[in-house]
Amino acid sequence: MTDYRVNDAGMAKARSLIDANQYVLESSWTDEQPDAEDENADIDRHDWEQFGEWHLAIDPDASKETKERYGFPYGDFRRVHRSALIAAKGRAAQFGHAEVESAAAELLDHLDETAAD
Repeated sequence: MTDYRVNDAGMAKARSLIDANQYVLESSWTDEQPDAEDENADIDRHDWEQFGEWHLAIDPDASKETKERYGFPYGDFRRVHRSALIAAKGRAAQFGHAEVESAAAELLDHLDETAAD
């Protein structure tokens, strides 16, 4: 089983996007989640480091500059999706990634507090 670690760069980017009101409160993550073509386009436009910032976790055992290194996406390369944070939290809990689950919960709380203001 993959031993994911919290991606500090991803957490920081998500928090800054939330603080800048760059989020979607209601969406279907199944419909909004970037597909492989969207991911490839983002990597081509930017780089692997920026691609990784759109994920809450990394697999330190996976090769750098591979999609396998990153897990638990939280946005569509423009905005944070509340539904993505909920999905990440649920998947992390399901597969025993407690630190990632906690990170997703923290961002979800921050998003809800920010949106309520």
